[in-house]
Amino acid sequence: MSPRTRRDGAPISTAEPRGHPGYAISLSRRWLVEKGFGWLKQTGPMRQVKLRGLHNVDWLFVFSCAAHNLMRLPRLIAQRAAQGLRQQCA
Repeated sequence: MSPRTRRDGAPISTAEPRGHPGYAISLSRRWLVEKGFGWLKQTGPMRQVKLRGLHNVDWLFVFSCAAHNLMRLPRLIAQRAAQGLRQQCA
């Protein structure tokens, strides 16, 4: 088995992406995306889609994402109000 190499022949290090500054940002934000998809699959109707056709499945996905955002909205509004109170008190 030969080692993995780039097109220019340099070896590919598996630690290389982790050293990139964008990787830390990606790790800190990844849970936001995964949380939404987890909700869509576990609670929402995306685990086993009962519709056929790309147009219908696309509609269901957008509708489910909107429902997820509506469920998050009260908590986000409360967090924003709390931040506003903290800024006024400071």
